[in-house]
Amino acid sequence: MELKKLPYELSVCRLGNVGCADLSRGFYFIGKTDDEISLVCKTEDAPADTAAREDGWRGFYVSGTLDFSLVGILSRLSSVLADAGIGIFAVSTYNTDYILVKEENFERALEELCKAGYTVTG
Repeated sequence: MELKKLPYELSVCRLGNVGCADLSRGFYFIGKTDDEISLVCKTEDAPADTAAREDGWRGFYVSGTLDFSLVGILSRLSSVLADAGIGIFAVSTYNTDYILVKEENFERALEELCKAGYTVTG
């Protein structure tokens, strides 16, 4: 399975309202529940008026479009990283899964995944 690195730093934010998110920007992932609105975006594109914000994330994603019948992809990736003591922040879209790790763990995470048989590009 091929993983592709995202070439930019990311921030994870909690928003007071969705109106402060500029959806015209490149990489934006918004999750809204009854209790909160979360945003993952390029650090340079993070809104100024967030309720909370954590910078210093890097990410990669599973290359290609994943069929909904596939089972355990995110579980296997997260298990490799958990076994290495690396925490993750995962988000999924209709097409694929994204995994974020803190900047200081990024290269080690990729090394562990390569040792586990994944191909990393980008």
